[in-house]
Amino acid sequence: MAILIDTPMWPAHGTVFAHLVSDASLAELHAFAAAAEIPERAFDEDHYDVPERRHADLVLRGAQPVDGRTLTRALIASGLRVPARERAKALATPLAQRWEQLLPGRPELGRELIGRWSEAHRRYHTNAHLFAVLTSLDEISDDGAAPRAVSLAAWFHDAVYAGRAGQDEEDSALLAESRLADAGLPAPEIAEVGRLVRLTAAHRPSTDDGGGQLLCDADLAVLGRDSAGYRRYTAQVRAEYAHVPDGPFRAGRAQVLEHLLALDPLFHTERARELWLDGARTNLSEELAGLRG
Repeated sequence: MAILIDTPMWPAHGTVFAHLVSDASLAELHAFAAAAEIPERAFDEDHYDVPERRHADLVLRGAQPVDGRTLTRALIASGLRVPARERAKALATPLAQRWEQLLPGRPELGRELIGRWSEAHRRYHTNAHLFAVLTSLDEISDDGAAPRAVSLAAWFHDAVYAGRAGQDEEDSALLAESRLADAGLPAPEIAEVGRLVRLTAAHRPSTDDGGGQLLCDADLAVLGRDSAGYRRYTAQVRAEYAHVPDGPFRAGRAQVLEHLLALDPLFHTERARELWLDGARTNLSEELAGLRG
């Protein structure tokens, strides 16, 4: 593993910036940045933006100076480079447009939710995850349109995120019930949104729960990404738990993977199985084997 830094040449705020990346691990990158006292706000999805005045110091600390092309190639090869559709900071406008179509006349609630999904401590559970769940719902829903309660549940399902399995889902459901009541939605629809949000804690919808199946399948679509996309996902998850030592994290992550592999079915809708099942089984099995190896 190596930390790489390119030549400062990107102008902003009266100076020029370089990019600082890892060729293997976001956890390694965040640890290096913390030791070098680079502020968290300088992190942009897959790299840190660092001003020219820090370049020499960071090289002395161990960052390898490379040209921009070499840095980009290393980042792509690592699987850590975040494509545009996954860049959370670029998704506020398209998400706001989606919200207006879903619940017209309530822009303030949409802004609150986008703000929650943009919280600084998030690395995977960001606007990009929300956008991915919504687009995955489009892919697997009849006529490309999920029921409104399902789409609202997607918006709220990780609106509260503190890394507390089960409690986060409960708090997110309570938030949904409160905010949607204030918005004047019918009580049965509010109850359905809350039920669906709570369902994402275990991803075990019943065989006659069409809405639950759609939401759970869309939430787990990330598992069926190509290998590079899946590596980005696992790196982001590790970054969210950077405060957890490696041993306990590996043990906990292995339990999550075992739970997911034990789900039968893992995906419930026919379209989701076609799109993601084979890739998900391969990704989960390979990650689990790596943790045990």
